[in-house]
Amino acid sequence: MNIAFFLLPKVEVVTVSEQATLRQTLERMEYHRYTAVPIINDTGEYVGTVTEGDLLWHMKNSEGRITFENANKFLLKDVSLNKDIKPVSIDSKMEDLINLAKVQNFVPVVDDRHRFIGIVRRSQIIEYCEQFVMRAMDAM
Repeated sequence: MNIAFFLLPKVEVVTVSEQATLRQTLERMEYHRYTAVPIINDTGEYVGTVTEGDLLWHMKNSEGRITFENANKFLLKDVSLNKDIKPVSIDSKMEDLINLAKVQNFVPVVDDRHRFIGIVRRSQIIEYCEQFVMRAMDAM
């Protein structure tokens, strides 16, 4: 099956720019109730995924220098990402997508120039696998 079948296109995905401030990132995550969002650079390339934990650890390790009140003065690009949320290419095999979905809530998808084109949610992959298993069971 083609990965594009499962793709939630980038226009429907909440992302942040690596030039965003910590406050903008926190507010965007809070508004959409997400614990992780993809980071995109100025040329549209996928940079990584920032999590709530990344932001909290960064603020904690700033030894009080960063607070929610002044978080608009600090950039997301300076935050260390603790999880390496790997993307797949749009022409990757389903096995690659399934293997990443085992350890990631979503899988970013990039084109051949590493530009972000969307995500595939783990729930969609589980539904696909469920249908596959159900068909196999019905055939028995």
